[in-house]
Amino acid sequence: MTLGTMDNVEVFDAGVKGRGLKATRDLLAGDVVFAEPSFSAVVFDSLSTAVCHNCFRQQANLHRCVQCKFAHYCDRTCQTACWNEHKKECAAIRSSGSAPSENVRLAARMLWRIQRDTGVVSDGQLTSVDELVDHVSDLTDEDREELQIDVHKFMDFWPKNPRKPQPVEYISHIFGIIKCNAFTLSDQRGLQAVGVGLFPNLCMVNHDCWPNCTVILNHGNQSALNPALHSKRRIELRALEKVAEGVELTVSYVDFLNLSAERQRILKKQYHFNCTCKHCTEHIKDDLMMAAKEGEGSKPSAELIKQVTTASEECLEKVAKCRLQGDFHGVARLCGECLSAQENVLADTHLYKLRLQSTASEVLSYMHAFAEAAAYSRKTIDGYMALHHPTNAQLGMAIMRAGVTHWHAGQIEVGHELICKAYGILLITHGPNHPITQDLESMRRQTEMELKMFKQNEEVYRTMREAALKKQPAKAMAENSSTEEKIEDVSRKQ
Repeated sequence: MTLGTMDNVEVFDAGVKGRGLKATRDLLAGDVVFAEPSFSAVVFDSLSTAVCHNCFRQQANLHRCVQCKFAHYCDRTCQTACWNEHKKECAAIRSSGSAPSENVRLAARMLWRIQRDTGVVSDGQLTSVDELVDHVSDLTDEDREELQIDVHKFMDFWPKNPRKPQPVEYISHIFGIIKCNAFTLSDQRGLQAVGVGLFPNLCMVNHDCWPNCTVILNHGNQSALNPALHSKRRIELRALEKVAEGVELTVSYVDFLNLSAERQRILKKQYHFNCTCKHCTEHIKDDLMMAAKEGEGSKPSAELIKQVTTASEECLEKVAKCRLQGDFHGVARLCGECLSAQENVLADTHLYKLRLQSTASEVLSYMHAFAEAAAYSRKTIDGYMALHHPTNAQLGMAIMRAGVTHWHAGQIEVGHELICKAYGILLITHGPNHPITQDLESMRRQTEMELKMFKQNEEVYRTMREAALKKQPAKAMAENSSTEEKIEDVSRKQ
């Protein structure tokens, strides 16, 4: 595996897609094609007190900026490291009396950065921000109205300078760039979206529904006492497979687990282009995503398939409402009823079945009904593996969750197997130093140890596991000192 630089890529004319990037050397799966710090980035409004505004890690007891009382940081070193980016924002928040929305804050940070750097492209930046496409002329009336509202709020927030007023057209251009090019930032575990940022080089990587690269956020090292020694948060573009020299580099802008027509609709609405990738034009895997059950018996009738499909769509809407209300028992009941109706009608790769199974597994795990959750997660993983790219990051994360669920359910053999499989995928998509990969490696070692114990003496293992879960002493622990030394408290992961 190699660390990437901009020497690994070059800009080329990608025809109707505009500019694109292609590899200047052969790449292997897991190679970092390039890493890029954010040009500008902000934390979501809803998480402004829970996420560090410098490194975007979720932390408890964050240190608040005493001046604007809005920005929060891990500690004073993170605050100092971010001051150059926050300084003018801090003054503007104090002047206006409150912080605006994340879109307005991001636009302001972008403009301050453009002014500070006088628009000059650095050696590592392949394009200037101003050259990025905004698609303002392609916006719908509704989107244009939202953009105008953001522009108006920006003008209220931006420091007044009669001698250098900001043209409305240029601010609209900035907001158009954000709408089409901004990248969602996740927390340090990659499990929750916490902010949004702009990465100009990444913006030049074109879309493909079956891409050869993926993007992850690396939060950098913030452990040094001197903030000057901190490594910046950055995205990493990683190869998912072997990529030959001269081949275009691509990422997916949307979730692949949608029918090709739906992916094309989303891409057209959000990014204003018609996707003509192979998977869309040839409708690859659409048949699996809408497949009916096939078995030894008779195939379900077209009428029955239509009825169950319609009922599944309605159920997914009800499930979404129940989740918003926090009614997890209701979610579990709805999923169970609908999945029973689907059982002999829809295939295991059907999108509606996969969505309900995934939701059921998640909710049942939350309710500590691990055995039921594990059964649903196993079926979901089988469907995902038939549909996803074999080194897809979402697939790796789903397999990881399934492995942990089986582990919590006491199914150590399957749990360890899935955790190992997930680890192999995340080594490629996230790299060995990403926090979630390191967490997974710890789980892999733990489950490997427990699996050895299980194979040596299943009864002793079960007894000790139950004791650990109940936090009660077990006679078996006293009777088998060698085993006692090996086992850890399983409940710490639950």
